[in-house]
Parts: sequence; structure tokens; C-alpha cells
Amino acid sequence: MGHGGNVIAELTTDHREVEELFGKIEALPSGHKDRKLYADQATMELVRHSVAEEAYLYPAVRRHVANGDALADKELEDHARAEQIMKDLEGCAADDAEFDRLVGMLMSEIREHIADEEDNLFPRLSEACPADALDELGDKVRQAKKTAPTRPHPSAPDQPPMNKLMAPGAGLVDRVRDALAGRGKPG
Repeated sequence: MGHGGNVIAELTTDHREVEELFGKIEALPSGHKDRKLYADQATMELVRHSVAEEAYLYPAVRRHVANGDALADKELEDHARAEQIMKDLEGCAADDAEFDRLVGMLMSEIREHIADEEDNLFPRLSEACPADALDELGDKVRQAKKTAPTRPHPSAPDQPPMNKLMAPGAGLVDRVRDALAGRGKPG
């Protein structure tokens, strides 16, 4: 899928890509080894996406949208729940009894989060924020995803400025670990 455009277009493209990975997981029988591969790929995408949202989208929501603090806080709570599920899932093999339960919880949590963002947060931000600011946010989100972590770090800071300082270092370490383990790549 093509990336580009303003922050809403960029993040919506991410949502579709994660949904496609969820569909691949659901299409395979319980215990199939590729379910873990797709779950790892989804986790990698979700973590990069979340880090970028926390660094740029939610601060913009706080600045531009009426009741933005409450909206952003709710989204951060959603991220925290999903990140803990991803951390628990990280240690499970596809044939582990917990895998199906955790991946089901993750898909449910993320689908609810996506619906909330697309039906509520994105339209409100689009209305309240100037188009050039949305375009600039899209560029910042794309840049942030390039250096963001690829593994869940539930105890990492989720608000500026500390999240912007910590994410690139954690991202580098995660990408080295991913490369050494072959994580997210077909076996």
C-alpha cells in the first residue's frame, strides 16, 4: 500500500495494512507457524505506528481539538493495553495455548481503537487543524516510523519530550534484534 499524504491518510494506510495482517492470521488454522510470523509483522507495524502517534498525532490533538486532552489520554490508554498484550504475545509460539487467546485479544483491541480513531478522532482533527499542519504531521509521522522501535516496550515513556528522545535508541536495538532473529520474515 502506498504511504504519503497528510497524517490522517498515512495512519489510515497503516490501519489497512494491519487489518490485512490480521486477516492472514484469521485465515490460517490454529497452531499454524505462519500465524506467529504475521503476528510479529503486525506487532512491528503497530509499535512503529503507536510511537509515531504518541510523538506527533496526540500532541496535535491536545493542541487543536476541543477536549483534546481527554481524547489523547484515552488513545494512550488504548495503546498501553495493546502494548501489554503484544509483550505477552512476543513470548508465545503459534502452537502455544495462550497464542490464540492473546492474538484474539489484540485484534479486538486494535480493531476497536482503529474504529474510534477513524470515526471520532480523525474527523475532529481534520475539522480543527489546518491542512498544511496535517501535511506536516504526515511527514513527521513517516520520519518517526523509520527510527521507531519494532517491539513493545510497555514501560517506555509515551509522551513528549521523553518518548521522542528514547524511541530512536530503542528502535535501533529492536531492529538489530529483529535482524539477528529473522523476526517478521518468512522462514
